[in-house]
Amino acid sequence: MHPQPNRWLVLATVILAFIPIVIDMTILHIAVPTLTAALGASATEALWIIDIYSLMMAGLLVPMGTLADRVGHRPMMLIGLSVFTIASVMAAFSPAPLLLIAARALMAVGGSMIMPSILALIRQSFEDERERALGLGVWSAVASVGAALGPLAGGALLEHFWWGSVFLINLPVMLVVLPTAWFVLPRQPSKPLGAWNIQQALILILGLIATAYAIKSGFMPTGEGVFGTLTLILGVAMLVWFARIQRASATPMLDLSLFATPVFSVGLLMAFVASGAMAGFELVLAQELQYVFGKTPLDAGLFMLPLAAASAAVSPFSGMLTERFGLRAVATASMGAAAASFFLLGRVSVDASPLIAAALLGLLGTALGCGLLASSVAIMSSAPTDKAGAAGSLEATGYELGAGLGITFFGVLLGAAYHSHFSGAMGVLGMVPATAANSINDAMTAAQTIGGAEGDAIIATATRAFSSAHQTVLGAAALLLGALTILVFCALRHAPRPQEPQG
Repeated sequence: MHPQPNRWLVLATVILAFIPIVIDMTILHIAVPTLTAALGASATEALWIIDIYSLMMAGLLVPMGTLADRVGHRPMMLIGLSVFTIASVMAAFSPAPLLLIAARALMAVGGSMIMPSILALIRQSFEDERERALGLGVWSAVASVGAALGPLAGGALLEHFWWGSVFLINLPVMLVVLPTAWFVLPRQPSKPLGAWNIQQALILILGLIATAYAIKSGFMPTGEGVFGTLTLILGVAMLVWFARIQRASATPMLDLSLFATPVFSVGLLMAFVASGAMAGFELVLAQELQYVFGKTPLDAGLFMLPLAAASAAVSPFSGMLTERFGLRAVATASMGAAAASFFLLGRVSVDASPLIAAALLGLLGTALGCGLLASSVAIMSSAPTDKAGAAGSLEATGYELGAGLGITFFGVLLGAAYHSHFSGAMGVLGMVPATAANSINDAMTAAQTIGGAEGDAIIATATRAFSSAHQTVLGAAALLLGALTILVFCALRHAPRPQEPQG
């Protein structure tokens, strides 16, 4: 088969479409304090504003990916770009937290139409394995750098404009990519819709949302344990129901046969964990830099820049590392290095030792960037061409679900640890509103209301509690990634070994 003549232009177009989507995964991390104050959002509402985007996309990517395989990736991407653009404007001018959550959900609908088609078009445009690896390397670099640069972009915008500017920044890109995609993307014949139906998609979405809601709202310090447990049972039951439907269907929406390949399954697991670690850590670090150390949004974004720079530097070479040393070695090393980074970052003051913190952020970015590219090569190279859309949607689902649940994991654990540390000091502080123990933002609000020496005491206690909670979260993340390192090493023992160079 002759290579597609304009394949590099196709790559440039889909990468340009991808940039706003991936940046929107993390651009709000730096804006949490500003958003919370401007809209009067509670701690739970703030988490939902950030998280609904990833969770909705995670639920929609699989059905949208399989639908794109049937109707064509070009029309699906064009519709998705239009929806994403409209939703971005709605989000920018949302006057209340619930309306912003709804607009973010609509942005996820548009993004879920675009994401699977990006990977599928790369897979279909590049028949040569080396060119495909390069194309996936570019995509992985944009994924890593875009997610890492989100906080910096958000900080720069908030330095000069109101919070809605973090959404309006999407418009110039979309005004360029929409007409370009219309002319550049290849037209392909569509397939019959078959058994695709929206009911299965709704079961998957509701299962994911219910599970996340149970963890986020039911098990927060202010949540109700019984309600959270019932919601969790409902969410898990719907996910099991969805899986049973897929296994029984002759034409499933989610092709579970792809999981029969160990390389595919481990690659998806790595995508899930790496994206979750990146998103959750950025959210926690951005809050600590602003709340505890008093940095502006822009200063906080600049402080986190080594994470993005390291991801950008390593991503183009990760494919060559995988070819040279094998998937098992690269995957194990990247997860192990990420675990070590989290462990050490939990024991270093990012304000008192900025150079050491920057080096550790660089190590973390290197590790997660390598892990993301290795997972992408494993997933897309092990999938047949006719299932490229399904494989791409599953990989994108791993990224989005990982980001969503990573934010949930870090956010809930941080909230619980903060509540425990702050509550232990409330007896010493005297008359303090109970809400101050819910989140550091609530504590800051209470301190401003009370004022004086008592207000200063509340701020000091809240910042100490948040720093202690941050250390607890990073320690738990290090343990989780350490366990994953062992699992990846064992699970990939039969993975293909790197070929010896010829000559």
